Amino acid sequence: MIWRDDLRGICYIALKDMRAYYLKPPNISWGMLFPAALILAFAIRTPGDLRALAPGLVAMTALFSATSMEAIVITFERRIGALERLLLAPLTLPAVLAGKVVGGVLFGLLISGLVLIGVTIGFSLAMWRLAPALLALLLSTTAFSTLGALVSVAVQEVFEAQTLANFFRFPMIFLGGVFVPLTDLPPALQVLARALPLTYSVEALRATLLGTVSAQTALDLGALAGFTLLFFALAVWILQRRID
Repeated sequence: MIWRDDLRGICYIALKDMRAYYLKPPNISWGMLFPAALILAFAIRTPGDLRALAPGLVAMTALFSATSMEAIVITFERRIGALERLLLAPLTLPAVLAGKVVGGVLFGLLISGLVLIGVTIGFSLAMWRLAPALLALLLSTTAFSTLGALVSVAVQEVFEAQTLANFFRFPMIFLGGVFVPLTDLPPALQVLARALPLTYSVEALRATLLGTVSAQTALDLGALAGFTLLFFALAVWILQRRID
């Protein structure tokens, strides 16, 4: 059956990408050290309750780890002809792209999950909160991985993918509520922040880690799922047009 071939193909593509691209020391260090350095710099500049920065650290780690290679893998494989060979298999185009996305999700969960466990233990947070936090983290890494896939199919060259990925990532860091609460931003920037997936990731992780879960948390999780569907649909549409 077609769906069984697609499911098998998704698994093999994700595992292949993990071995070939993701599980490399530079990717692991970039995904963990860069967000940690930003948080440390902010904490030194503005001392306060470091527990309040923990959700932002986890969310930023998910963002950078899930998009570290996802934003360039498809562009790279198109350049060397590897993606065309995958498309010769009995797989649909969405299944091939889903395999790429799942690889980013797995790597993002691995790296940001370690950070999540670290901040939970380091700040003596309730261990039972890990379960809802992991759900928020899963939806976050999926949204970020599909964003990386969208960036990767939108450009022709690898260096263009890196530039475009940073064009999205760095504004999200400063507008997504990681360092400054959304309520402290000007109204225009608050509206812009609501168009960024990192905003909802930070809010969902803050609510689950700090025990302030509410109806807003469900909306945040729904927004992350919505971003995932939107980014994936756009990526499939763009990739189909480029292949045609």
